[in-house]
Amino acid sequence: MSVHEVIVEADGGSRGNPGPAGYGAVVFAADHVRVLAERKEYVGIATNNVAEYRGLIAGLEASAELGARVVAVRMDSKLVVEQMAGRWKVKHPSMIPLAEQARALVAGFDRVSFTWIPRAENSHADRLANEAMDDGAVVGTVREAVSAGHAPGDQVAVPAAGARAGEQADTDPVALALDGETTAAQPVSANAPGWTGALGRPTRLLLLRHGQTELSIERRYSGRGNPPLTDLGRQQAERAAKMLAAKGDIAAVVTSPLQRARSTAEAAAAALDVPLRVLDGLIETDFGDWEGLTFAEAAQRDPQLHTDWLGDPSIPAPGGESFDQVRERVASVRRDLVALYPGQNIVVVSHVTPIKTLLQLALGVGPSLLYRLHLDLASLCIAEFYPDGGASVRLVNDISYL
Repeated sequence: MSVHEVIVEADGGSRGNPGPAGYGAVVFAADHVRVLAERKEYVGIATNNVAEYRGLIAGLEASAELGARVVAVRMDSKLVVEQMAGRWKVKHPSMIPLAEQARALVAGFDRVSFTWIPRAENSHADRLANEAMDDGAVVGTVREAVSAGHAPGDQVAVPAAGARAGEQADTDPVALALDGETTAAQPVSANAPGWTGALGRPTRLLLLRHGQTELSIERRYSGRGNPPLTDLGRQQAERAAKMLAAKGDIAAVVTSPLQRARSTAEAAAAALDVPLRVLDGLIETDFGDWEGLTFAEAAQRDPQLHTDWLGDPSIPAPGGESFDQVRERVASVRRDLVALYPGQNIVVVSHVTPIKTLLQLALGVGPSLLYRLHLDLASLCIAEFYPDGGASVRLVNDISYL
């Protein structure tokens, strides 16, 4: 869904100041009635002002993902509003990088306004921020479990917070291949690219698409169906596993629950001798009635709906889900992984749409990337997400190891 003008309301809070903190942000349509996006996250121990800036950044990022050009920001934080409006200086060291990140996002829109509102008028974002702070105990418990470690090969189901059904065809029938050669693979490294200005050590996601299935060969929509890997698909999984083992310094493998991804992930986890986790939020798009059809067959069955679906990510497949729904649950997975594996390298085995969505989130671009980016079977992409909210993409569609 692409919109021109939106309203962002954001808030953040800290129980202790500093203390357990979280933020919430909601993006409304210009009518201030229809909710287009919600964001919330527990951020650990921080101050109110840091959490408020994180809420603002999340709201601006969501607006950019929606394709908005004009943004009206409404917050009950006088400090953030006055600083972003340029009337007050940002002096505290912990807020300077956050203010700079917010200003960089503002520069990407045609117009952004900032308005102070009473707390009573910011109840939606305040509720989301409190829900995020309530999640703090759960996040802490999971982090302790991760720190304690699991035996290699353990499978732990960790559903993404707020996970919803959905995602795009494994056969990628609507994607347009990018011109040019793929970027050469790089060794896993802890160093952040200095030119981005991102702070801290990133959580690096090595995004691996599963190997070939029979539906892949026939280029059919393959969403929630569960076809196994072909002989070639198993070979692709083994070659990818060998490549990842050579990289090393990988803490865990996480995977979609579908068998084609699980089989690919199991090969990687065995080669790396690291835990394997199943994340329900990484499942492929639910294509509903189009499952198993070719692109042409789906277009013939529902000509107008298929055309509309290709141009609007808010429209679901018949009996299935929309790409906007996929983005919402994949964004939750991204937040969970950054919280669970701070500063570590993680292999994420999934499908076309979730991988494209993670790249979309890292690049901070709109939904057109879903239709313009090609991903081969068993290909590798690398995206990094930093503790200060920054992100970068290091690699896209590498298949040199195949």
